[in-house]
Formats: sequence, C-alpha cells, structure tokens
Amino acid sequence: MKTRIAVFSDVHGNLSALQAMYQDSLKQGVDQYWFIGDLLMPGPSVTRVWKLFEKMNPAVVVRGNWDDLVVRGARGLMDLDKPSHVYFARLAQYVARHASVQVIDSIANWPMHVTKQVGPLNFGISHNLPNLNMGQALFPTQSTSNFDKLFQVKTDQPVDVAIYAHVHHELLRYSNDERIILNPGAVGEPFNHWQPLQRDLRAHYLILEIDDRGMAETSFRHVAYDRTVESDRAKTDAIPYAELYQLMMKTGLAYTHDQDLLARYNKKYNYADEYRQFAQEKLK
Repeated sequence: MKTRIAVFSDVHGNLSALQAMYQDSLKQGVDQYWFIGDLLMPGPSVTRVWKLFEKMNPAVVVRGNWDDLVVRGARGLMDLDKPSHVYFARLAQYVARHASVQVIDSIANWPMHVTKQVGPLNFGISHNLPNLNMGQALFPTQSTSNFDKLFQVKTDQPVDVAIYAHVHHELLRYSNDERIILNPGAVGEPFNHWQPLQRDLRAHYLILEIDDRGMAETSFRHVAYDRTVESDRAKTDAIPYAELYQLMMKTGLAYTHDQDLLARYNKKYNYADEYRQFAQEKLK
C-alpha cells in the first residue's frame, strides 16, 4: 500500500505560487496534503488562498509564527514597539477585513506539533521546534545538536522522521542518531544566501511516497509560476506595503526586518495610527 503526500509550507499569501503547487501536486497523484505553517501575509489574496487551502483539506496542519501574528494582529492585540511590529499588525488588519472571525479562530486552534503514523514510520511535524515556532535554532547551517531537539517529544512511540519548515530552505539531513529530518522549502518565499540558488524562485514543496517498507520516494519539487501576475495582485487588491510585496516578487528578498525601510513606509501611510484605531474598535 502506497501513500503519496504533498508536504508544503510558508505560502505567505502568495496565491499564484499556491495554485501552481496545487496543480503540480494533482499531476503527481498525491493522496493527501500536510501543511507545516505560515499560510497568510504578506500576500494579498486572503480569501482565495483560504478557499484553496480548504479545498486541499490537509490531513496535517501545524501553526507557524506568522499564523500567530495573523491571529494576534487580527484580534487587535499586536504591540507597535518596532516598525516591523507595525508591519505585522497592519497586514493582520488587512487579513481581518477579508477573513471571518471563524477563520481567525480556526488558525488560532492549529497545534504546534503533530505526530502522524504512515506505514511503518512515525512522523513528528512542527513549523520549527516542537514547542517554539520561531527563531533560528534550525537554520540549515546550525549544529546537529539543535536538530536533535526535533525528536525530544513525548509520544507513544519514538519519532522516526522529523519535518519542519520556517527557514524557507529545502533540506534533508540526519540527527546524531541518524534519524531523518526534512524541510519542504517555501511555496511562497524560497530563500538561500547563495545567490545562484536564490535565483530559483519557483514554488518549492516536497512529495513523500510511503509504502510498507518506509519512504519509497522523496521528491523536492520546484514549480514555475508568473510572479508578475502575483505582483499585480498587490496593487489591484490595495494591500498594505504593496510596493514592498511587488519588490519582493522581483528580488525574492523579504524586507520584514529592515526597520528603517519599514519605518519610512509606516510614516508615509500612517499605518500605526490606522492599526491603533482598528485595535481600539476590536477591544471595545
């Protein structure tokens, strides 16, 4: 008995990339989907991304750090201490305008860590560490001892294969005791510091085929799509920071932590005051 699984993460609101990945997965004959976190923001297509996500109906879902930002921001709970916090908050306000309270509540209830038995293997699945969905502990160049923490979870039986996301790099490596660690890469925002690899901005995801012996196939897929179409959506849908999203579609670089650049946009468009007014109304 074989099961083909499409493992995907880090969509970040990029509808064009998600559509391309989904169509490719259909051609590959997958049986189910596993989503490893960060569905929305900073991309514009909130409603259409959510509808396609529901259509895919993932058998596994875990909550990423941007999913937490969506929830906190949409509920009016985001602090504005740094320009990047204003960025997250104003984008989450946009999500709240296009998504129902039920959608936000659904995201809030996604678990941080899931174990899933398929064939003879037990998979441990989290966005980053099992109990922490943020930080750089699992950046690909980190020590193997950091990755061993993916297996330090209380389960009825040991985890054989760990899958995480978050760092936007596809990856296959081993723990110190030679258990397998996988990362599907990013659908919406693939990233690599090595420039020749960074140029590959196709939608990245992973297909696993599991049979009675174990993993019969591990296929890292890169699917092309029209980034100009995605760029145009940012302007058409009037998303906050549309210029930055369009720039990201050209360069493949995110500007999330460029505090000076974000501060200029926040001042130009009065984003902090817009969010404060939104938060006051939400918290009445």
